[in-house]
Amino acid sequence: MGLPLKILDLAVHAAGRSLLKVPTLDVPAGALIGVRGPSGAGKSTFLHALSGLTEVEGSIRWGKTDIARLSPERRSAFRAAHVGMIFQDHLLFDELSTEANASLAALFSPAAKRRDIARRAADRLDRLRVPPGRRSVASFSGGERQRVAISRALATDPAILLADEPTASLDRPAADRLIDDLVALVRQSGKTLIAVSHDPHLLERLDRVLTIEDGALRADSLAETT
Repeated sequence: MGLPLKILDLAVHAAGRSLLKVPTLDVPAGALIGVRGPSGAGKSTFLHALSGLTEVEGSIRWGKTDIARLSPERRSAFRAAHVGMIFQDHLLFDELSTEANASLAALFSPAAKRRDIARRAADRLDRLRVPPGRRSVASFSGGERQRVAISRALATDPAILLADEPTASLDRPAADRLIDDLVALVRQSGKTLIAVSHDPHLLERLDRVLTIEDGALRADSLAETT
């Protein structure tokens, strides 16, 4: 299941300037949240803050854990245990097979967890219709590569899924197929999803859409369904 999110007085600064301010935000466990806004508005900074990848002021509480109060080492441990991340550029190892890429987290996990991670990775690859076989991902299409990346993010069964422009590099048919599968998987598993995207086809499938402009949360609305 997902984790609820509660933000209070969140602020991110760098080089003496403000990058992001979010006074308050409440997200229930299992919600699917979109984040939109112009390039450079602070959307990726928002994801980095939610994942504990950057130092922040204020409070970011996932469930009972305020990650803003944790040391970098403890934030890293929280991220490994509870957060799956999907990147626009896939970040796959081209020389490895789909199974090896999707189960990469097993290399950094305790021995007792490695078999479960590999099993879940194989299951997610199958459910996302990634072509089977042991060939490397170097020859895969953009849509296939993103499906491997999503399988990798889900292999540890995280409560939280953070996605940065997951459909940006895909053509429309591939993006729509990916949206269908991703939304179905997340809803079935009850995970909390926060996805930064310019893609209206993705945003309209989510529960709420946040708008970030000039480093500030400007709007919070229900997604428009079609």
